[in-house]
Amino acid sequence: MAPAIIFIVAVPLLLLLFILSYKHLLSGKKPNLPPSPPGLPIIGNLLQLSSLPHRSLHALSQTHGPLMLVRMGQVPTLVVSSAAVAREVLKTHDLAFSNRPFSKINEKLAYGGRNVSFSRYGEYWRQTRKLAVVHLLSSKRVQSFHSVRKHVASRMIEKISDGHEVVNLSEVVYDYSNGVVSRAVAGELGNAAKFREMMEEVSVLFGGFQVYDLFPAIGWLSKVTGLDAKLEKLARSWDVFLSGIVEEHVTRHRDAAAGEEEDFVDFLLSLTEEGPGDSKLDFVLTKDDIKALVMDMIGAGTDTSYVVLEWTMAELMKNPGKMKKAQDEVRERSNGKPTVTEDDVPQMSYLKAVIKEVLRLHPPPLLVPHESHQRIVLLQGYEIPERTRLIINAWSIGRDPNSWEDPEEFKPERFLGSSVDFNGLDFRFIPFGAGRRMCPGINFAISSIEFAVASLLYHFNWRLPDGMSIEDLNMDEAPGLTTPRKHSLHLIATPYLPQVFV
Repeated sequence: MAPAIIFIVAVPLLLLLFILSYKHLLSGKKPNLPPSPPGLPIIGNLLQLSSLPHRSLHALSQTHGPLMLVRMGQVPTLVVSSAAVAREVLKTHDLAFSNRPFSKINEKLAYGGRNVSFSRYGEYWRQTRKLAVVHLLSSKRVQSFHSVRKHVASRMIEKISDGHEVVNLSEVVYDYSNGVVSRAVAGELGNAAKFREMMEEVSVLFGGFQVYDLFPAIGWLSKVTGLDAKLEKLARSWDVFLSGIVEEHVTRHRDAAAGEEEDFVDFLLSLTEEGPGDSKLDFVLTKDDIKALVMDMIGAGTDTSYVVLEWTMAELMKNPGKMKKAQDEVRERSNGKPTVTEDDVPQMSYLKAVIKEVLRLHPPPLLVPHESHQRIVLLQGYEIPERTRLIINAWSIGRDPNSWEDPEEFKPERFLGSSVDFNGLDFRFIPFGAGRRMCPGINFAISSIEFAVASLLYHFNWRLPDGMSIEDLNMDEAPGLTTPRKHSLHLIATPYLPQVFV
């Protein structure tokens, strides 16, 4: 449809929305709402957001405070940018904010929102989350994937050793992250490149603000602008990809010899109507449920881990003194072994501090949104209406000078001897969230990340490509749910010959 026709159709409806909103504001007692930046009629504060909304919201919070109410179209959105307020909404009022807002993207891609990360709060979410934790993400299960991490890390080291002089490390660590999580969930992916292409599209969609979620009354406009068609095409691609994984497991399970090791998909299939397992669920899993859970586990596990690995190596290259300190520790703890082992990692306190510092500076910047399912009165006396969206700006909290000394500097030493951890109990540091909706995959992610970084630092000395200085290393972010680097990280790797430390 031509832009002129879209304009003619949309403007009257937008005016109607404005009139209805204005009448609503005039009716009844005005609630005591948190401070709000001035916005425009109908669209609210949308024009004040850039392609990196966490930075735009951080800038607004510097003027309007760590608790502010912004208008995203028709959607009132509470934005939290400090540890104290995060504690109140994610601990004191955790249950009230336990829901997820409706997302057309999630509805389309996750078979009606049947995943764990974005599903509505309720019994389905509780039971599927428990399945994921017990059978994939618990400490015991994570330990059992030791051989998976070892195999994929070895393949990563071989790839770097046998490759070109200049290594696209972003590609390498993506393959590692995807290899570890996909093998644990579903085995080797047949088309990992296609998965990455689709995942990047999903991350950008989830990381932005879409017209069909922000203007429910005129959600049909997304059809006119072509967004619906794009979403339908992506959903079809995902369904073909995920259906292939499920059907491959059905066939393998039917033909497998007794005693063959099962993965997470095999377990989920045992809970379907065709499966032999006693599910102890209040419902029977469908294959669409399984596809939604597989997409959730592999997608979230790959994306977050690879981004942390990418930023870790970039920050160490930007800070050569920190790189040397981390590398010396890894090599000393490994003491001349042919390769680093997971048994060595618990003794690498500086390496762990490096990863924490990366998570402080480069967390998934805006945690997955929450939504209130009742009216709430915060300690400050502000009234939060039912169905208010909640955004926690973890990026802003991690750079708050009230919580962190020299917050813009990369200083892993701040975590040495510190009790600050990412387990959701210290609200200065919540890269995985907090409360009942926090990410359940912490153990899985950290185990994979620590072992990968230790392996990269042990086996290679790293330098920037010829003619490039530290000042030339671009640290810009790309848009998306996890904000990876805008530019791939290209480095030169020189194999390191282990020496025994005495």
